[in-house]
Amino acid sequence: MKSNVAVVILNWNGHALLQQFLPSVVQYSAGANVYVADNASTDDSIELIKSQFPSVKIIQNQRNGGYAGGYNDALKELKEDYFVLLNSDVAVTENWIAPIQKLMDADESIAACQPKLLSYYEKTRFEYAGASGGFIDRFGYPFCRGRIFDSCENDDAQYNETRRCFWATGACLFVRAEAFHKVGKLDEDFFAHMEEIDLCWRMQQFGYQIMVCPESVVYHVGGGTLSQQNSKKTYLNFRNGLGLLLKNLPIQMVWYKIPLRIFLDQIAAFKFLADGKKDDFKAIGKAHRNFLWNINMWRKKRYHHQRKNLLPEVYDGSIVWDYFVKKQRTFSSLQKNKFTS
Repeated sequence: MKSNVAVVILNWNGHALLQQFLPSVVQYSAGANVYVADNASTDDSIELIKSQFPSVKIIQNQRNGGYAGGYNDALKELKEDYFVLLNSDVAVTENWIAPIQKLMDADESIAACQPKLLSYYEKTRFEYAGASGGFIDRFGYPFCRGRIFDSCENDDAQYNETRRCFWATGACLFVRAEAFHKVGKLDEDFFAHMEEIDLCWRMQQFGYQIMVCPESVVYHVGGGTLSQQNSKKTYLNFRNGLGLLLKNLPIQMVWYKIPLRIFLDQIAAFKFLADGKKDDFKAIGKAHRNFLWNINMWRKKRYHHQRKNLLPEVYDGSIVWDYFVKKQRTFSSLQKNKFTS
């Protein structure tokens, strides 16, 4: 099989992560071009790559544009047919590229795909960032096949089916280059977190499909930039979640779903407060204020890509209600007939 794949690792002062995880990428990515896109690091990352990984190509960005800006800067000059946006804290495995490339080669409607994501530290458990494919509920809350909120399931081969999903994880995101440029690249106003969901949503509005291919397996540390407990991550997730909805929801749904989402966010905020997480409580308030202050900016992003109102693989229920009230903690426990098709 002819390979035309660019594996692109975004780096910012990540000497230790590159030293630990780049060897597996080099070892198991034969036939692909491996790049490190450096977001204006101030450590010796570049020197490390030049001295220890001479086969790896270096892209030196002139700014730290976060995940979205960093990849937009790095990918604009690449000529490969497929981009793999790979976090620097991911250990790949033998044959991790071929199954996904074969799947995407066979169907040009597939714009993005992810492998099965397992925990680097608990190899039999799904990892938070993507597990075995990403989904959203009717209010825009993301969850995964294998992970709902903070509950990550053990991998017992229960989610080994290659299938359509709503979003593919940004930790290891295979993207068709043509589709990436066609739909408008990554939205830099997200800076970090949920920008891959926005990209996948826009791709589907252009008629593309998003897939998960568990035949490919990688292991992710997670929290390499911001840990799950970091209040800045809470801020970005809640702010970006509202921006995601305003950008992409059909106009007839915006007027009632965004107020409902803000109400549900407030419940989450007070739960944080009850759990003694004051910084997270404050982060949600800050996220709402920032979203409302910049609401016209998000609104203006609603442009020509609003083509398809009904999208597949949306969970037509409340994952908040099902998880916290009905105690449904696994993807397989959710009602299958609630997923739109």
